[in-house]
Amino acid sequence: MSTVQDATKELYRKRIEAREDHIRESWVKAMEVQLVREELEKCRKGEGPNALENCKWLAEKYSQMLQDNKLKGYKIIET
Repeated sequence: MSTVQDATKELYRKRIEAREDHIRESWVKAMEVQLVREELEKCRKGEGPNALENCKWLAEKYSQMLQDNKLKGYKIIET
């Protein structure tokens, strides 16, 4: 009986670790997006009228990161 309980505890521990890893990675990606946004704002303020031309690459990177790095929940519910 104790081996079944040990196996259940181990499975539960692995699930918790996987969930925490997923959440940590998700927040790291969200913070990366925030840093790029802040750099884009600095670039726009610093470049003035030339910002559209000189900061285009940063704006494109920010736009792509917004699409790719969305926060997602751990549970996947199939409908």
